[in-house]
Amino acid sequence: MARFLIIAGIILLVLGLILKFAPGLLGWVGNLPGDIRIKGENYSIFIPVTSMIIISVIGSIIIHLLYRR
Repeated sequence: MARFLIIAGIILLVLGLILKFAPGLLGWVGNLPGDIRIKGENYSIFIPVTSMIIISVIGSIIIHLLYRR
């Protein structure tokens, strides 16, 4: 469990640094064709379906590579 928390912390640190110093690298998140945006006069709904599927697949691959034996 400790190893997982350390790796998760490092990944979050790297993502935070990317967002701080190079925000254009993650500009595709939320702007893909399958992401749903609904805007009304007094409301706005955003459902990032495609972005979350891609992030989930990448995360699953990373976890699989880290914990395969």
